Amino acid sequence: MLKKIKNLKINKYSLVTFLILISLVIAFPITVWEQNWINLFLITLTFLLIFGSWWLQDRYRFYLPGELQLLLVTFIYAGVFLGGVGDFYYRFWWFDSLLHAISGLGLGFIGFLIPYSLYKTGKLKAEPFFIALFGFCFALSLGALWEIFEFLMDQFLGTNMQKARNLELIYGYFDTRLGVLDTMYDLILDTIGALIASVAGYIYLKKGEFFLFDELIEKVEKENPEYFNAES
Repeated sequence: MLKKIKNLKINKYSLVTFLILISLVIAFPITVWEQNWINLFLITLTFLLIFGSWWLQDRYRFYLPGELQLLLVTFIYAGVFLGGVGDFYYRFWWFDSLLHAISGLGLGFIGFLIPYSLYKTGKLKAEPFFIALFGFCFALSLGALWEIFEFLMDQFLGTNMQKARNLELIYGYFDTRLGVLDTMYDLILDTIGALIASVAGYIYLKKGEFFLFDELIEKVEKENPEYFNAES
């Protein structure tokens, strides 16, 4: 696994990644001692998502630039561990909204890269609008799947990811729409983030540049020339 991490070119950012993994290792036996099985599940899930993202990149030889790799690890850590185990979703009202906005941007960017790589190599003939639209739909689809995951976690494990339990204790009043509002606000923020990424992708395809977007594309292409060179 260490060899795979090295291959993923995250050495420049290894300190933050190392600290994240160490915090998970420390939290693991603590939750076992406390017999907090829900937190134990969330810690395990964080591990699986982080190492799973590295495995997928190694498996398909598609590597994210170092800063994007670190952003991915940090996002997983913040969303699952800090949000679930650290109760950041309750401690900071803006935490969940921030993560959903960022996820919309990130998933929109990833969704854009999928058809863009085919477009760049000549394997796909499509107008810029439809390439950007794919990225938008990709991000929204995964955002919707996450909301389903939250529902299933609440339904079968007794968590409160949709913030619809113990409403009087959490908010000080009872409103049956709070769970629905949480889900809808999340989807709206996912939509805004995905829309921004899609518009940026469309402008980039039309003009060849757009604020930081073109720099990110260039870095991804540099890391993965076999996916973006027409001769491949």
